[in-house]
Amino acid sequence: MLSGAIRCGTNQRLLYRWRDRQQSASDPTEMNLFLVQGQPRAPLTVVELIVAKNCDLAGFWSQASGWAPPEAADLLSKSRLDRQQSLSVSLAHWAGAPHPLSEGDLILAWANLGSLVEGALKLFLCVFYEDYKADAEKTKFHKVYDSKTGKPRDPDRLELEGLSQYFKKAELLTEEELSWLAKVQARRNAIHSFRHREIGDTGEFLAALVEYYDFLEGIESRLPYP
Repeated sequence: MLSGAIRCGTNQRLLYRWRDRQQSASDPTEMNLFLVQGQPRAPLTVVELIVAKNCDLAGFWSQASGWAPPEAADLLSKSRLDRQQSLSVSLAHWAGAPHPLSEGDLILAWANLGSLVEGALKLFLCVFYEDYKADAEKTKFHKVYDSKTGKPRDPDRLELEGLSQYFKKAELLTEEELSWLAKVQARRNAIHSFRHREIGDTGEFLAALVEYYDFLEGIESRLPYP
């Protein structure tokens, strides 16, 4: 899977260094194994899977002109899907850092993951832009409809709160997915650190990486391909 990350121009040495660190652990329990697709994976391997997945999504959907509806293709061409790739590589900082993470690092880790989740939701709405726009105009749901302009807000202008509320109202996610999304959003909001917010712990964050990969696969499986 590392080849997928290299193909996207990620930092090869960075990924190799942390992968080797996990593989050289004297005690197998130090690898903090999680299950991905039913198989045990170390946290860094999960990051590699995420990098490869977001690389493939960015490479395909940033060049949808010619077969996707014009408005959707235009939105996707302007979106910074390349930054989804870069943010995916950044997860290696938190998966490969000495554990447990400090509170500061854990806050930044959740912010990193929250941004990726937000990007996945925006990608989905951009791909289905015509359906989204028609639904927003019909329901005039305040989280996505701009009453001043009388038009739906483009997906790339929505914040995570508006996205999660719309996905809930439109019944686009399961109750389990919505619960997970709410947890990630709450943890991510700890970036506003002056006010106390719960941030969980390192184990919870590492488990959330696996859950994010499953979530991303679910989003991708619903996207139309020519």
